[in-house]
Amino acid sequence: MKVIYEDNHVIVVYKESGEIVQGDKTGDLPLSDIVKAYLKEKYQKPGNVFLGVVHRLDRPVSGLVVFAKTSKALSRLNAMFQSHEVKKTYWAIVTRCPERASGTLEHWMVRNEKQNKSYCYDREVPHSKKAVLDYELIGRSERFFLLEVRLHTGRHHQIRSQLSKMGCPIRGDLKYGAPRSNPDGSISLLSRKVEFIHPVSKEPISLLSPLPEDNVWTFFGK
Repeated sequence: MKVIYEDNHVIVVYKESGEIVQGDKTGDLPLSDIVKAYLKEKYQKPGNVFLGVVHRLDRPVSGLVVFAKTSKALSRLNAMFQSHEVKKTYWAIVTRCPERASGTLEHWMVRNEKQNKSYCYDREVPHSKKAVLDYELIGRSERFFLLEVRLHTGRHHQIRSQLSKMGCPIRGDLKYGAPRSNPDGSISLLSRKVEFIHPVSKEPISLLSPLPEDNVWTFFGK
């Protein structure tokens, strides 16, 4: 586990692809428990360690995850995430070049719980929620293209589904139309940057994620 930032109220860690943020039906050890164990050992804490989960990343996605170490920070961070005061920037490696180098995608999304998949529509349909993101092409190789993505809404599988709808599925994301999987089972989507006003000190915080250890990410990291 890589700790990117830590103070008395907040801890931000790098999530590897394949890790889950919170416990689920798989019974696999979640990142939240790994962070709790780290805090318990580091500070020699008796009893239970408080750790609040304020947002999640999909299992095959890597990058920055913010946790609250105090109840005060948790309630304030929850409110900040809900009101979109936390700015999140993602990097996505896609398998096709977008027709426009930058733009805003607006769709109406419907989540299918059984399939664990979300579908994008160009107009409002029953049970749909509006989804908006901005993207910009910031890099290219012979076979892949690097997009920087900023979310305006936080829908289930939003980036994966909207980029696929645009005709640019994320590398390795078979569920949303990528031609082949990545060798490690990841998808090439990274929570690259988080920016927010500290919930207690009110200082501005801006954090950058390391890149996954993968040849394609290494190429774009240059």
